[in-house]
Amino acid sequence: MSLATSSGSGITATALVSRHRSLRASRIVLVLVLASFGSITIACLTGSVSLSFTELLHGLLELLHGKPSTLAATLLELRLGRALLGFVTGATLALAGVMMQALLRNPLADPYVLGISGGASVGALAVILLVGMGWLVDLAAFGGAIVVAILLFALAYRDFRGSGSSDGSAPLLLLTGVIVQAGCGALITLMLSIAPDSRLRGMVFWMIGDLSNADSRVLPWIIWSVILVLALRMARSINVAAMHADNALSLGVNIGRLRQTLFICSALLTASAVSSAGSIGFVGLIIPHACRFAWGPDHRLLIPAATLAGGSFLVLADTLARTVVAPQQLPVGVITAMIGVPLFLLQLHQLRKQGR
Repeated sequence: MSLATSSGSGITATALVSRHRSLRASRIVLVLVLASFGSITIACLTGSVSLSFTELLHGLLELLHGKPSTLAATLLELRLGRALLGFVTGATLALAGVMMQALLRNPLADPYVLGISGGASVGALAVILLVGMGWLVDLAAFGGAIVVAILLFALAYRDFRGSGSSDGSAPLLLLTGVIVQAGCGALITLMLSIAPDSRLRGMVFWMIGDLSNADSRVLPWIIWSVILVLALRMARSINVAAMHADNALSLGVNIGRLRQTLFICSALLTASAVSSAGSIGFVGLIIPHACRFAWGPDHRLLIPAATLAGGSFLVLADTLARTVVAPQQLPVGVITAMIGVPLFLLQLHQLRKQGR
């Protein structure tokens, strides 16, 4: 009887702990969802011409009816489109950062570490140099990223079979990515050195990361939402691979298949983000770090938290880029770097103090 009672008490305690964790995760995600709406609202209200909350509501009603006749509605249409693109780009980069860090088992990994962004930059800058700005730039950037991803997959296929190092990392993939990134960097430098002055400014702004040419785009939302659902379904497998890489197969996780899925998803996310807004740095590095530091390494919470936090962060950074020297606008990549560098150093300092 005592043994049964003890067993029942253990099950009850486990259930209570699990319920407490679920409630905590739900609260965190809810707060981050509200923060996301708040950041988009701030972006819509703020600019060289500020809007009141009443004007914002009236402008939204005009947009819903398809008749933006007032100044407030016109400004809201421009700012809302830019804010939405900033949110999906930031969310995409943060999700790609989480998946890349899980793939490489390296907390310093980010979406750009394997050279996929370099391929996108080569494609985009080649079109800007030869043709000029236009929709072909986005297409060339996405295509360049996919070509590099396929090249990496072919060259580092051994790691995708689950035969990486004993700690579960993928050293061949990382080394190949670094070399490919260096090659893409050389091509980028060549194009910048021969570009005429009329094209050079646009090329530099695209490389730094810029949302000033924002428009309504459906594809980034589709890619982000589909991969987010897939990532949440893989969260348990990622946790198992992170903690028990050597015994993952006996626990029901196919490491090779998981690595292939993580790589394909992170490559598509990186291609989508870079083709939409250029190479915006630090979002995919500092946001997963900050969320992991604040709420732990459980990917069931880390994935949605980093995604929402990344979107909000980039929206607020772009709002600063639009307003800090208004009416002149800065590339948002400058703001993310200026915030990201001290924030990342602060995170490293906190980790060092805790002896991690």
